[in-house]
Amino acid sequence: MENTGQGKITAIVAYITIIGTIIAYFMNLEPKDRLASFHIRQAFGIHITFYLIGILMGLFDQGIIVAAFYLFFIVLWGYGLLMAIKGEEREVPVLGPLFQKWFSTIS
Repeated sequence: MENTGQGKITAIVAYITIIGTIIAYFMNLEPKDRLASFHIRQAFGIHITFYLIGILMGLFDQGIIVAAFYLFFIVLWGYGLLMAIKGEEREVPVLGPLFQKWFSTIS
């Protein structure tokens, strides 16, 4: 697996909605880039977790709970995107190590 400038672009694309993550996955098929693979796993985890917990948030009518949920995911998403822009392989806080483990087959 290489680590190229194209990998950095692919890593950034991964954070632009779940569609961006899917596009980034296909952009990274050949040649595989380590940085891109890392951020594709992180972005995929953020997007999937957002949708799954978002379903649960629909049950709450408390604005503060929903606001905290959105703030948490904006922080995760922003941190991941910033690390992709910087070209660094840093896991997002709290869930990042789990995303790398759970989605290890995505490379």
